[in-house]
Amino acid sequence: MKRGSLLILSGPSGVGKGTVVKELRKRNDQIWLSISATTRAPRPEDKDGVTYWFKTKAEFEDMIAKDQFLEHACYSGNYYGSPEGPVDEMLRSGRDVVLEIEAQGALQVMQRRPDAVSVFIIAPEFSQIRQRLLHRGDTTGDDLEKRIATARWEYTQAPKYDYIVVNDRVEDCADEIMAILAADKCKAEYRKELLKEDD
Repeated sequence: MKRGSLLILSGPSGVGKGTVVKELRKRNDQIWLSISATTRAPRPEDKDGVTYWFKTKAEFEDMIAKDQFLEHACYSGNYYGSPEGPVDEMLRSGRDVVLEIEAQGALQVMQRRPDAVSVFIIAPEFSQIRQRLLHRGDTTGDDLEKRIATARWEYTQAPKYDYIVVNDRVEDCADEIMAILAADKCKAEYRKELLKEDD
């Protein structure tokens, strides 16, 4: 069975990563979205193993000690990370795996897994990020300015990714990412066995 591709998908808050992932999974139900682990308290709408894997601080730190994360970080006093085991299980089964993660975590995964395909999603113009965040209605004042500042830093990291894709229209953005996944499967290193001569 052919191994799946590991796709790192990043971009600033408000660029539409979640919507793009939904479009990718609508087109190919074999694409699996990696579920992060966290120590933050579950919210009413959360489901363990669906929105996050909820862990105690001791459980999470034990996983760190055992090197069981592709990447992890601490935000606002809570740990977040991408468990490596489930990702590898899905890849071995032939499914493509999407890691929808922030640039900080993405850079960790790139170092750990050089075989991963990394895509940074941008808006057609940087000014649109502010407008998209305002339009969402859940970001105002100081929080908005913090997210804009973070987005500026994330844009400086974009050249470290394999690809930069513009999300002007979700369908077009998804088209390009699907093409990237298709191209990854055609790499010579994955198709060497096809070069054997017939008996």
